[in-house]
Amino acid sequence: MNAFLNAMGAASSGMNAQTMRMRIVSENVANTDTPGYRAKTITFDNAFDRHTRVNKVEVDRISLSDKPLGEAYDPGHPMADARGYVKTSNVNVMMEMADSREARRSYEANLASFQQARQMYSSLLDLLRS
Repeated sequence: MNAFLNAMGAASSGMNAQTMRMRIVSENVANTDTPGYRAKTITFDNAFDRHTRVNKVEVDRISLSDKPLGEAYDPGHPMADARGYVKTSNVNVMMEMADSREARRSYEANLASFQQARQMYSSLLDLLRS
């Protein structure tokens, strides 16, 4: 593969990774009020694709947060324990919103890189046609 296609491949893998990150963030935010919900976390890894000879970003692991669950006193809740407490989720909405912004900006940076490589490749083809 040529350098332009390698750049586009690397940028597209970054966009895919950030898309998955946004999915995890949206699942966490959607379950903020779900009793006992543990927030999901995502980690990435650098991987070399031998077939295309491109360094790519891949999802390394999706796991549950090890932060402790909160407790709320609600003795009438069906999930309340003997003391009347319900385990609440450990989702921190402010952190999720920050992760969302960071993922969006990273996606946009990868998209700009992809578009730039595509435009340069197109310009090179135009020069070769002349």
